[in-house]
Amino acid sequence: MGRTQERRHPWAGISARVFAFTFLLTLMSFAVALLLSILGTVIYAAVEHVAPNLAFAYRHIAFPIALAIGAVVMIVTLAIEIRNYRQRRILAGIERSAMSN
Repeated sequence: MGRTQERRHPWAGISARVFAFTFLLTLMSFAVALLLSILGTVIYAAVEHVAPNLAFAYRHIAFPIALAIGAVVMIVTLAIEIRNYRQRRILAGIERSAMSN
């Protein structure tokens, strides 16, 4: 039953996987970039003897980095999912032709 449903709407599964993977990796990259940018901002503030501007770390460092990584992840994940879909479709056709012989 699962195979017939997958054949009807394969793009729904592909788009769901791409969205989920992109969202998770974008969130993780934001967290890592924010941590590193806050540490860098605090170190810079300590060296220069000024107050740390953590809003700068959020707005101008972590957020753009997360957006860039999210865009790259979405493109790569979409390409991989489309390649896998085409490969599964070709292999299913080969399997059907081998079964009919």
